[in-house]
Amino acid sequence: MALDKETYRIFEHITDVDISEQDIWDYEPDVLNKLLIDHTMSAKARAESNDQSKFVNIFWATHDYEAMKRMDQGNEGYRYDDQIMPEKIIGQNGRVIMPRVLKDKQLQIDRTKDKAEVFTPSWVCNAQNNLIDEAWFGRKDVFNHEIVNEDGTHSWIPTEEKIEFPEGDKQKTWKKYVTENRLEITCGEAPYLVSRYDTTTGESIPLANRIGLLDRKLRIVGENTTNPGEWLDWARKAYMHTYGYEWQGDNLLLAREALLYTFIEYYKAKFPDEELKKSSIVGIARIISWNLWQMDGIKMVVPDSCDKQYEENLWGEKIKRECKACKEGTATGHIGVQCLIRDWSKAKPKEGYQLKPGEDPKSSPWQKLTFQSLLYGHNRTEDEEDA
Repeated sequence: MALDKETYRIFEHITDVDISEQDIWDYEPDVLNKLLIDHTMSAKARAESNDQSKFVNIFWATHDYEAMKRMDQGNEGYRYDDQIMPEKIIGQNGRVIMPRVLKDKQLQIDRTKDKAEVFTPSWVCNAQNNLIDEAWFGRKDVFNHEIVNEDGTHSWIPTEEKIEFPEGDKQKTWKKYVTENRLEITCGEAPYLVSRYDTTTGESIPLANRIGLLDRKLRIVGENTTNPGEWLDWARKAYMHTYGYEWQGDNLLLAREALLYTFIEYYKAKFPDEELKKSSIVGIARIISWNLWQMDGIKMVVPDSCDKQYEENLWGEKIKRECKACKEGTATGHIGVQCLIRDWSKAKPKEGYQLKPGEDPKSSPWQKLTFQSLLYGHNRTEDEEDA
């Protein structure tokens, strides 16, 4: 029996800091499935099997969950190399994944030592994001101005009036701002992209006070659109041009969930009496799963994938390949699986495009490129604003 949309916990708990994977699953399993997928490894699996139905999820990439033992399963499903499967984080396994600030203090220390995991206070994120906008707009304090409180803590006061854009500059319109590429490297829970809460204190941040790069884009979308259809169109473009990567699978899922909930929050704030269709949420989850991906940021490959490359010798024996780049400590030339991302604005070639083994023609495979391609100057098309 279908539940009325108002009874779904995903909407009732939309401002919760600790997002419940069970709430997402109860609303629509396909949303959680999309938030868990690894498009790079899925493409590899499909090419190897020539099967469009193959998919692979992001993996834990941390030993922290190996103590999650079940009497009948041991720690199966929680090991470092295991994919994060829905059944391991919902039901009796719900709340396994939680934000860093809610984790055990010793675990926080261990993760800092192991992967240099240190999260940034929101006021620092805001100050740095303000510098980006100061350079783009050519003026200071566009979205807020920073303050130091009497107790010495830092904060900010949001700009109340509508954001104004440089008059007469066709390269500085609100549409251009929304479609500017933004990337958070080693994003953790993505505090530079969306600021639902301060990742160092766990304190919730009201929508009007948010300072993430994507928060700012969505504010602009809200100020310059008037109906749900127009808002959804430009919100999708904002998400298509917002990127991030992360090593550890739990952090990556938290980041993806934060972007998903942010989308719902801004829509409901703009159109409180309008239904947000399930298809729109599924669609945004799909964009998020492409634009926030699992990667070793130094080598620009799937984490640990250089250590998992094999070849056959003259006797047909499977032997491990040596990665010279890993051995020499260089940043390029690694033999691991290069990470795929997506250029959502790239049009299908008019002629000559050939599908690769396992590719689904419905997924616009011509838009897929390696991260290195984006890093080294791949730009969107000039006519995208009018698309």
